[in-house]
Amino acid sequence: MDMRIGFIGLGKLGLPCAEEMARQHSVIGYDVEHRVSSHVTVTQDIKQVFKDTEIIFVAVPTPHHPDYDGSRPTTHLPVRDFDYSLVIDVLKQCQKYASHNQIVALISTVLPGTTRREFAPYTKNFQFVYNPYLIAMGSEAYDMVHPDMVIIGTEHGTETPASQVVSKFYKTLVLNDAQHMTGTWEEAEAFKIFYNTMISARLALVNMIQDVAQRIGHMNVDRITDAFKQANIRITGKGYYKAGMSDGGACVLPKFPIEINGNEISIEEFHKTFSLEIPNLVKSANYSMSKSDEKKVYKSTTREYNGEILVFYTKSGKILECTPEHLLPVNRNGTRLLIRANKVLDTDKLFSV
Repeated sequence: MDMRIGFIGLGKLGLPCAEEMARQHSVIGYDVEHRVSSHVTVTQDIKQVFKDTEIIFVAVPTPHHPDYDGSRPTTHLPVRDFDYSLVIDVLKQCQKYASHNQIVALISTVLPGTTRREFAPYTKNFQFVYNPYLIAMGSEAYDMVHPDMVIIGTEHGTETPASQVVSKFYKTLVLNDAQHMTGTWEEAEAFKIFYNTMISARLALVNMIQDVAQRIGHMNVDRITDAFKQANIRITGKGYYKAGMSDGGACVLPKFPIEINGNEISIEEFHKTFSLEIPNLVKSANYSMSKSDEKKVYKSTTREYNGEILVFYTKSGKILECTPEHLLPVNRNGTRLLIRANKVLDTDKLFSV
């Protein structure tokens, strides 16, 4: 399937990506600077990028202010956004030259909320998707065809004819089994930004380990970081990626009523009244065993949840629907415990019920 592709922005990221596309498709590219390529047809007239092309990719810079180039601390400086003027200028050109049956895919990095706030007014004359790349400078061409994921953002987060065309296009290029994620513009923007943030956090951590190793000696930083790579349950695995309020995991419902000796009280009151009598607190996502850092139940909060729901009954009828991670007060063989809902046994009873 040979498609005719337009590409605006042939800089450090754009040109290697456009050239990878040109290995499979016909690509015509434009940049305000003079560019030379043996694979991409480079034009000096931006109108030519829209001539008979099916998808036009936009990869123009969204630069930081010079004070935020990473060469010095910025915590004392006011918060500043990227400069989106170049993107807006290009989208205005797209409004002028693109047709309703053409797709414009924006690659440029932006903060969450930017597309809807800044760019949407300039996307009315064509089909539009936000399509950020997970690419590192220095390995642009390789990362283009070996991505962690292909991300496509649409206005409402659903697949559209435009997103389907773009997704099929990448299947002609990508050499690994990367998954395709379609979400709202904001979700695609956030994935890109926090993907970069995650990488930065890991780099900061391993550099800190190296600093400690150099300071105290008798310590090989590579041995520690190599061990992290093997810790595939939590460190490199799928754990700790469930968002939530308070502790960052599943939450306790502080106002959930339970029956104590015939009287109905909340879990919050249960904790205040009976916590000192509980001989053992079972470890869970929300409960610390440390005496100095014990997390009080009444500080937890509720959140929306779309996963598995457990239902518990008492002799008086249904009394609770909760997630597997919720903490429940139970009476097990005469011992008061707080147990994760998915660990409650058939022989357990909600406390004093």
